[in-house]
Amino acid sequence: MSQTMPPLGANQQFCRSCGQIISSQAPTCPHCGAPTGVRDVPPNASPKSRLAALLLCILLPFVAINGAHRFYVGKIGTGILELITLGGLGIWTLIDLILIIVGSFKDKQGRPVVVWND
Repeated sequence: MSQTMPPLGANQQFCRSCGQIISSQAPTCPHCGAPTGVRDVPPNASPKSRLAALLLCILLPFVAINGAHRFYVGKIGTGILELITLGGLGIWTLIDLILIIVGSFKDKQGRPVVVWND
């Protein structure tokens, strides 16, 4: 006996894990909890990696290169200022670090840097 699969609606897909019909917008299957590969990213999110910005903000000040995360997201002018002022004596770098962690840091076009990596 062969089983026939039910037809899918316009916004439906099969869960890769349990085979149930789920929404094509769902980040996880509501039946088994398996990830579907759909990411909940705002449409205006920056293509820059949040992880890269975080690592540049944390690691490079230890070798006297402050502001590398700002160069990375295209903010060249403020990157130069942060480099010259040693990250505003650390205060500016600390503020940027907090903004990156909470997802409020923005690139040159004003788009939030929220995607951890691709």
